[in-house]
Amino acid sequence: MTHNTRLLRQRIGPHVKLMAVVKANGYGHGDGAAAKAARAGGADAFAVASLAEAVGLRRQGLREPILVLGHLSLIDEVHACLRWRLLPTISTLDQARLFHTVASRSGACLPVHVNLDTGMARLGVPWREGVALIQAILHLDGLQVEGVYSHLAAADAVDPSLTQQQQQRFDHVVAALTNRQPARFCRHLANSAAAMADSSLHYDMVRVGLALYGHAPAEHLEGRLALRPAMAVRARVTILKTVPAGTGVSYDHRYHTKRPSRLAVVAIGYADGVPRLLSNHMGVLHRGRWLPQVGSITMDQLMVDATDDPQLHTGAVVTLLGHDGTASISPLQWSQACSTIPWDILCGFSSRLPRLRAARSTRHGGQLTIN
Repeated sequence: MTHNTRLLRQRIGPHVKLMAVVKANGYGHGDGAAAKAARAGGADAFAVASLAEAVGLRRQGLREPILVLGHLSLIDEVHACLRWRLLPTISTLDQARLFHTVASRSGACLPVHVNLDTGMARLGVPWREGVALIQAILHLDGLQVEGVYSHLAAADAVDPSLTQQQQQRFDHVVAALTNRQPARFCRHLANSAAAMADSSLHYDMVRVGLALYGHAPAEHLEGRLALRPAMAVRARVTILKTVPAGTGVSYDHRYHTKRPSRLAVVAIGYADGVPRLLSNHMGVLHRGRWLPQVGSITMDQLMVDATDDPQLHTGAVVTLLGHDGTASISPLQWSQACSTIPWDILCGFSSRLPRLRAARSTRHGGQLTIN
């Protein structure tokens, strides 16, 4: 991840800040490890979805600014933002008044970021109401508007028309604020795709998620940066058995052997984050050789046809995602087989799967290694 962060820093230049998005346990990589690796590569700030994620990072020793992207609206959440020095997102006037009241009673002035809904129809104040909301917040002495941002809905699309529309709406609000208020806000709009594709979307800061973890957010953006996947998923073979042709494998016998076969049981399953939808549609790597997965993937195990790999032995490590020699398997390949997106794959790995540095290994079961 440090390598990827450095590449992105070079892409955006020295005058643009980089906010590393480490929500959802660092896209499944482990939020603390991801944040520290991004920091080593030059990240200036971090973004998470929830208060719990933000507090967790503080407890792991992160001192940099942390933006909470999710909607906070409880008194206890305001106190937590003050205690842990977190940046909340404001989207409504009622929310702003609550934060102002609590902060004022505490004798504090809380910095906040305002989210403009320019086309996601999700969180954020409707962009046409953005100027009025921000002007109202500026009159609340318990709050300081530090940043104004929006979220792009289709920055990874080949057709830029929706992104251009959102940018125009964002610029309209920012220009109106500049005309009325001399104070300068940190403007941020770009996600990974926008950061890689169009420097006009960079503004004062970019919020980068998927690219930090080594994956381009769209096929047409592949090769723009020499990204390296930060995650590899590997597991050990626990049992090898030889079965005759016509043997039904795993639940419901969704696969039958077509020849006398040597099957390997691998200690990882859908409870660890290997989608059951991949049953009979994936493979693993062993010493650069691709071995097909067969039968239904179960909660804790999956089966591999190792007939053509006599070197595979009990205790051997196979690669489910990542590089093995010159061969590799990517989250994009899994996502295409499951009719989903790489983000879904990466975020799906469960907490019981150990997150290890690349140089370490585990004796049993599966592991997720971070480079």
